[in-house]
Amino acid sequence: MTKQARNTLAAERHKARHYAMQALYQWHMAEAPINQIEAEFRTDYDFNHVDIEYFQALLHGVPGCVDELEAVLAPLLDRKLDELDPIERSLLRMGVFELQQRIDVPWKVVINEAVSLAKKFGATDSHKYINGVLDKAARQLRKAETDASA
Repeated sequence: MTKQARNTLAAERHKARHYAMQALYQWHMAEAPINQIEAEFRTDYDFNHVDIEYFQALLHGVPGCVDELEAVLAPLLDRKLDELDPIERSLLRMGVFELQQRIDVPWKVVINEAVSLAKKFGATDSHKYINGVLDKAARQLRKAETDASA
């Protein structure tokens, strides 16, 4: 893969995560069916430069294993899951999902993308919290990879 192709894929995945985070937030808040949320997003937003498969993997994957994701998260948190801001909760679920299910994506990329989205959508210092929790999760879920980069 050329450098330009990698950069294009990275930009398309960034947009996929952006939309997926918003859609997962909507799913969390409104409890609407995932297929309905996906249809709304695909109608309301321009998906020309979005990795649609990645968007779908996140949007359908996170709710499909939300209990498992939260079981990983719970011991890493300094508060109860239901006390988390809905944006933080959506980002943490998505980050843990990527760390578990998308080993093709480097762990540092997963964390950086979640931090970037937290800076855009989250509370003032939520990006620091997201960074800390996902770093702990990466050290558990991707121990060999994190140890190799230390």
